[in-house]
Amino acid sequence: MDILLFHSAYGLRPAVHEAADRLRAAGHQVRVPDLYEGQTAGTEEEAAELRESIGNDRLLTRAVKAAAPFSDKGLVYAGFSLGGALAQNLALGDENARGLLLLHGTSDLREDAAVDDLPVQLHVADPDPAETHEWLSLWYPQMRRAGADVEIYRYPGAGHLFTDPALPDYDAEAAEQAWRTALGFLDSL
Repeated sequence: MDILLFHSAYGLRPAVHEAADRLRAAGHQVRVPDLYEGQTAGTEEEAAELRESIGNDRLLTRAVKAAAPFSDKGLVYAGFSLGGALAQNLALGDENARGLLLLHGTSDLREDAAVDDLPVQLHVADPDPAETHEWLSLWYPQMRRAGADVEIYRYPGAGHLFTDPALPDYDAEAAEQAWRTALGFLDSL
């Protein structure tokens, strides 16, 4: 499976490379574009500042450019938090998308979003201040109306970016469970 994996608002840090290596070890071809062009953040505040300095429109443009050479291959779009939001936008706009793997993040949907039974898997902390129950109760039916086949996995007590071992949110047990489930999802595509 060809996977395009987008980093979180922290940038292209070791945890993203480790995730890509895990996916490669399972037999997938993985590309990890650097949407921050070498910049990374060490704290949540720095991550927010970095994201704001680049801007959402420029980040989406960079994500589209990263995907363009490969989108005719039937990519699986994947991402962490901010990267998940970008992956969602690209997958819903790519008629060749094979799947969407969201780790810690979603995005608003355009009114005209439509896909043909796109497999989607979301992994989120429970509770998660960035992906609240209220938000997800709106997001899920919108994704279903758009034609996505959505599975949501919640991890009680985990922090927002619970798969990143370098962050305070890290939860080893939840991360391993998420990766086992995600690899099964990718194998099913």
